[in-house]
Amino acid sequence: MSRRLLDYGSAAVLLECADLEEAIGLLAPVRKHPKIIEVIPGARTLLLRLRAPLTETDRYNLLSLTATPPAIHVAAPIVIKVDYSGPDLDTVARHLGCTAEDVVALHTGQLWTVGFCGFAPGFAYLRGEHDRLRAPRLDSPRTTVPAGAVGLADQWSGIYPRSGPGGWQLIGRTDATLWNLDHDPPALLQPGGRVRFVAATSR
Repeated sequence: MSRRLLDYGSAAVLLECADLEEAIGLLAPVRKHPKIIEVIPGARTLLLRLRAPLTETDRYNLLSLTATPPAIHVAAPIVIKVDYSGPDLDTVARHLGCTAEDVVALHTGQLWTVGFCGFAPGFAYLRGEHDRLRAPRLDSPRTTVPAGAVGLADQWSGIYPRSGPGGWQLIGRTDATLWNLDHDPPALLQPGGRVRFVAATSR
């Protein structure tokens, strides 16, 4: 079994998974456990906050859970309109050996799954259905990236919820609100959720 449960302080455990897909697939079943009050996903881990210590039976059951596809548990994909006129669009196209239009088609032509959140409130790391859009991070990060910028880095795509520094390749921007404290939950994109990008304008 490739999973491990590691104690994480007095009121939490860290569930190590084989990969991102298994971590996402375990979100829904793990959340049903009566002793777990919060699940915080990572790239291949789930941090489980507990209301009571786990017994050996609890630990065995968590390690034996069957991962299920996230599509079984979530609603329809969130559609995000993107103006694909980012400053790095042509750079990404040259790196991939294709045209800018091909990059847009690859970005909009697949479903993206929210793997985990981090870096900034509302920032979600999105994993696509294939790896044909792998792009390296910038050698020198920008000191300021505008809110709504849509970027690529390695196998991930992401949207900057607010202005700040960043080293991702920027291929477009969106007006979607990623973080709103008046909403419950505040983050538009939640781990296990799905996203479909749509071109708002033609290049």
